[in-house]
Amino acid sequence: MKRPGRSKNVRPRVPGQAEAFSTAETGQDNWTTAASQQLRAFVERVERLEDEKAAIAEDIKEVFAESKSNGFDIKILRQVLRLRRQDRDERMEEEAVLDLYKQALGMA
Repeated sequence: MKRPGRSKNVRPRVPGQAEAFSTAETGQDNWTTAASQQLRAFVERVERLEDEKAAIAEDIKEVFAESKSNGFDIKILRQVLRLRRQDRDERMEEEAVLDLYKQALGMA
């Protein structure tokens, strides 16, 4: 069945097929090259950072394993680390609310 509006000699564009006009003729060559280089730089930076992040995560895992082998409770150690990251006032408020909840449930 013939499609309306299409000549039988016209084929759809195949990826990688040469364009009718080169990018230099359309003025997009410099822009495309610059954008490609910039994009590649961003991708490579993120890849480097991901590699560093993986290495740091492995180091942290080893420190936890070492602390566990020395008798420390990892769950409590993680909790202490979380508390140390908090602002003093925020931590005190959280502890006060926790105490209030424990009292309300008869746990204190």
